[in-house]
Amino acid sequence: MNEKLLKNHIVLATGNKGKVAEFSSLFEQYRIEVSPQSEFLVSDVAETGTTFVENAIIKARHAARETGMPAIADDSGLVIDALQGAPGIYSARYCGQHGNDVGNYEKVLAELEGQSNRDARFLCVLVFMRYANDPTPIICQGEWHGKIITAPSGAGGFGYDPIFYLPEHHRTAAELDKDIKNAESHRGKALKQLMKSLSNFL
Repeated sequence: MNEKLLKNHIVLATGNKGKVAEFSSLFEQYRIEVSPQSEFLVSDVAETGTTFVENAIIKARHAARETGMPAIADDSGLVIDALQGAPGIYSARYCGQHGNDVGNYEKVLAELEGQSNRDARFLCVLVFMRYANDPTPIICQGEWHGKIITAPSGAGGFGYDPIFYLPEHHRTAAELDKDIKNAESHRGKALKQLMKSLSNFL
């Protein structure tokens, strides 16, 4: 494990392949090596929080405890005011099956049918824990505003990207160039905040 305890090596507390790929791309410019928790056989932890912040803290603390490494956890999701904030913290399992992207966004489309207010926002909370019992974790939040279209479009990205439309780009998140998405997305914005806060650690 010692070779992993490098100053610029952090464990990413997620098993979501889409998030791992996106974070690896985002961290390249900062010369930080990020390893998914699966590389260390980190066990699953129940996300028992009622907010994005609570769940991100739970996941970061668990990964730091099991690996002995600094950990970053992301908790993010789609928030739709017309659905009273749903799918929210249940975004990954909104249709009842965890990780079923198509099932999740199809449920959203069905619930918004006939609804004139289709405003939505992606929200991302990033938590950095220096160690498992870190009493002052770094917490950053980013938002990305758009609208929900009536049918999916685009093959890129993951999750709700095919139905999340960006009026300023005239396309969905699933149709965006990767560099544009990294710069403007909720996760990209939260990461920029995090990197400023991590300057002393790095």
